[in-house]
Amino acid sequence: MLHLQSAFGCLALLAIAFAISERHRAVSWRQIALGLLVTVATAVVLLKIPYAAKAFAVINDAVGAIANATRAGTAFVFGYVGGGPLPYELKTPGAEFVLAFQALPLVLVMSVLTTLLFYWGILPPVVRGFSWMLERTLKVGGAVGLSAAANIFLGMVEAPLFIRPYLKTLTRSELFLVMTGGMAGIAGTVLVLYAVMLAPHIPDASAHFVIASVLGAPAAIVIALLMVPEMETAQTAADLVTPPPEAASTMDAIVQGTSSGLQLLLNIVAMLLVLVALVHLANAMLGLLPEIGGAPVSLQRMLGAIMAPVCWLMGIPWDQALTAGSLMGTKTILNELIAYIDLSKLPADALDPRSRLIMLYAMCGFANFGSLGIMIGGLTVMAPERRADIVSLGMKSIISGTLATCLMGAIVGMLS
Repeated sequence: MLHLQSAFGCLALLAIAFAISERHRAVSWRQIALGLLVTVATAVVLLKIPYAAKAFAVINDAVGAIANATRAGTAFVFGYVGGGPLPYELKTPGAEFVLAFQALPLVLVMSVLTTLLFYWGILPPVVRGFSWMLERTLKVGGAVGLSAAANIFLGMVEAPLFIRPYLKTLTRSELFLVMTGGMAGIAGTVLVLYAVMLAPHIPDASAHFVIASVLGAPAAIVIALLMVPEMETAQTAADLVTPPPEAASTMDAIVQGTSSGLQLLLNIVAMLLVLVALVHLANAMLGLLPEIGGAPVSLQRMLGAIMAPVCWLMGIPWDQALTAGSLMGTKTILNELIAYIDLSKLPADALDPRSRLIMLYAMCGFANFGSLGIMIGGLTVMAPERRADIVSLGMKSIISGTLATCLMGAIVGMLS
């Protein structure tokens, strides 16, 4: 029954995207059907074929190795605060974990590794391969396909750097597709962090995050083409795209990766501190209102009520939909990191294993208001002549990114 619920949810989410389309008659249903078929087929291959599952099991080992290496570095620099041996007897299990000194430094290490892999020429051909497949199967422009493929590994601002010279010539639909791709995925620098956080709660979490990153590309294309269908002629091709500037040497790549990773790390720490404080303040003010249902009004409860029907559409039982909706609302209004932290802290009976897996996919994207500011700032610097289009498509990209990740969640629910 739940599988049928998820299948219905897939169609309902596509209907929502079509309902808010800029031009209904311009939608290419052949392209949409092909995109949905590619997304579902990719999910089936990655989730159901044993050989693919075994291949992705290697990712868990790689994530564990990176986490252990990071722990060695943090323990050396920060001592027991960074995960080293405790100089005292632990009385409260879990009290020794310090997020800022033990988990978040993974961002630094992943930033360096990503920069090195690009400098050594390992990731560029992989990205071009994904771009070629997207161009051949979904008939999207080469430059846009390259940006969508790069979003599998990079963030919403880093990926468009691959096609920076062509941003000014993109059609409105292509520009929206680039923005949706950024909102419907996460960067490799935080993927490992989220995987480590959820590993105790969801089996093979790291493999699922990688699969979600891959599925995000075709899912974003489907939703973007429904909401802002193509009405012009694309002028970009994959063979015209120039990769971003490379580092001068391996050491230069390490330095650049560390520098950019440090900026990201500090931004995450600052945003976490501020957003958690603001949520606490908002809940304090809402607590002055009369209780509803025997419990005080809170931002989480309000967001849960709004997003619960969407979570039900993904295939989550209604008695768990409010809890899942709260997570989805937190992810949309605040960010996915706080939502994943909340998910990791949920009691075992709050969500069943299938619902937790669906939520892992549904929240695997940057679609939130903080990310919108970052995206608009980055894209307007890269293509100042498209500022009006970028700003006008901003709010739409949050909606499209959210619908794309929810579509992934519904597909996973249909297959689980």
